[in-house]
Order: sequence, then structure tokens, then C-alpha cells
Amino acid sequence: MKINLKLLLIVLACYALPSQAWWLISANTVSSLAGGSATDIKAHNDLLKKRFSKQHQQLIPIVAVADMFFSCNKARQTEKTDYTLIFLINQMDKNTLAEKLGSCLGEDTMQSDVALNFGLFGCFHAQFSHLSKADSEQKKKLVKQAVSVLSHEERKKSFTQCVTEQSIHYLK
Repeated sequence: MKINLKLLLIVLACYALPSQAWWLISANTVSSLAGGSATDIKAHNDLLKKRFSKQHQQLIPIVAVADMFFSCNKARQTEKTDYTLIFLINQMDKNTLAEKLGSCLGEDTMQSDVALNFGLFGCFHAQFSHLSKADSEQKKKLVKQAVSVLSHEERKKSFTQCVTEQSIHYLK
């Protein structure tokens, strides 16, 4: 059963990453004009990472904290405002964002399983944002099942990979 859920998470991640609307939008230049094959899109994203490497590295922790806070706030409703990920990443001051996450997590630390799970759910929320509400909810249920059986290290690795790819979208 554990192997099946791991496989499900891997397949889900492989399915979701290439089909993300934001991922495709980030590759809307030469690769899209040339047919937008997966190889072209990957090459374009690699070019973005290389060209904007410093900015990308600075953006990764902001995206990670935003994902954690976004899901934490949805679950615990510590803030009256229903923030979007785009706002949290592009407009909110990073210190304010970190304070809001700390407040939302309460007794849990940023390195806790709870925070890591919030981060994963936030990152997958972004990946599924282009899907219909029904499809998105179905995939989120599958993610919750898969996350519940993965080890801390496996979830941490998945979150790191997800945030690294997600942050490409927010490069300016």
C-alpha cells in the first residue's frame, strides 16, 4: 500500500508539473512558438534558471514560506484576509510573511511535519489552479493520501522540488 501511494505521488507530480498553467506561461517565448514540446519547455526553464539564478535562489525561500502560510491560513484561518499565493509572493514583505506564518503555525516550527505538509499542500494548490474545481479537489484528496504515508525526508524532497519549479513562474 505504501509503495502504491508513493507511486501515485510520483505519477501525480509528473502529471501536474508539465501541465501547470503557470509553468506553460513561463515558457511562452521561443519554445511555445516552436511548438512547445516538453524538451523545449525544459530547455527554456533551464535557461531562465541560469539567467536568473541569483534571483531564483532568493525567491525559493519566499515561495516556500508563502506556500506554508497559504495552506496554514486556509486550514486554521488565523487571518481574516484570504490571501492569494501571487499576492503573498510578489507583494507581501518577506518579514511580514514570515511573521504571519509563525503566528499561524503557533507551537509548530517551520521545520515540523505540520509546516512541511502545509507547504506541500500550498505548492500542489498552485499546480492544480488551472484545473476545474472538481478535478482540483479530486487531485488534492490524492495528494493528502500520498502525503500521509511518505516519510519526512520524502516529503521534504518533494516540497523542495515543487518550490524550485514553482518559483520559476515568479521570476521577473
